[in-house]
Amino acid sequence: MPESPEKKFQHGLMLELEQVVEKELDRHLSMAKEWFPHQYVPWSEGRDFDGPLGGEEWSLDQSKLASEARESLIVNLLTEDNLPGYHNAIATVFGQEGAWGTWVNRWTAEENRHGIVLRDYLTVTRAVDPVALERARMHHMEQGYAATHGDSFLHGTAYVSFQELATRVSHRNTGRASGDPVCEQMMTRIAADENLHMIFYRNLMGAALEIAPNETMRAITDVVKAFEMPGTGIEGFLKKSVIIANAGIYDLRLHHDDVLVPVLRKWRVFDRTDLTGDGEKAREELAEFLEQLDAAATKFETRREERRARRAARES
Repeated sequence: MPESPEKKFQHGLMLELEQVVEKELDRHLSMAKEWFPHQYVPWSEGRDFDGPLGGEEWSLDQSKLASEARESLIVNLLTEDNLPGYHNAIATVFGQEGAWGTWVNRWTAEENRHGIVLRDYLTVTRAVDPVALERARMHHMEQGYAATHGDSFLHGTAYVSFQELATRVSHRNTGRASGDPVCEQMMTRIAADENLHMIFYRNLMGAALEIAPNETMRAITDVVKAFEMPGTGIEGFLKKSVIIANAGIYDLRLHHDDVLVPVLRKWRVFDRTDLTGDGEKAREELAEFLEQLDAAATKFETRREERRARRAARES
């Protein structure tokens, strides 16, 4: 069966971007720092759990984390757990040949460290119920992962450009909210990886904008308007996300100000003069959506402050 025009365009674009991938891979490898998950875990706090070893059963009073930080760490870990699904999605789009394949495998190996260190930390410090955590992992992974925009190269690359930065913001803020210097140090280390991953994808997408501005602009707008974090399929995700947002760990304001706007500014989306037709239409749609999101973020912030004020008044 002959290639569809869309597939032919995608393959041609990826061929043109091959040198960019090689350059960005070299830059990433020169900046990425080797680190070891076991060095970020306070092993001296560990002790046996109930079960075959006859240790102590977990109870909530053993956790020294605030409930908001605990919920955020659970979401962060369960999201990282679905790495096999993400690897498959990215490998399907990027392929496994040359620099494209080298990046996919390197990215996967680096991401795998995040799940390792998070689980070890949470288990050793008894920060969460390990039985509930394992059941949640099983449930989440059984749901699998499917990219919202299928195997579209431009949509997929746009998505990870924003998602990696969103993850970095969430990790850093979770560490700060934990009240535990060990946890904060660990989350800062993970966030540093996520930042480098974001730069790779952001720069790749920036190069695509230069080659195919209209098609790339449409992909960016589609992704921004339909954006969801990869952990959306986690059981109880909506409730957990509300707790996380109310704590200021990750909310609409952060999504707008610290994730979307910086990446869009780096791409000079609203300064470009090379957009025509659907590309220009997509940019107009994006501007309108950002205005609506900004208004929604302000509304959420106002209501959150009102709730906090009422709670403070009751407690005084």
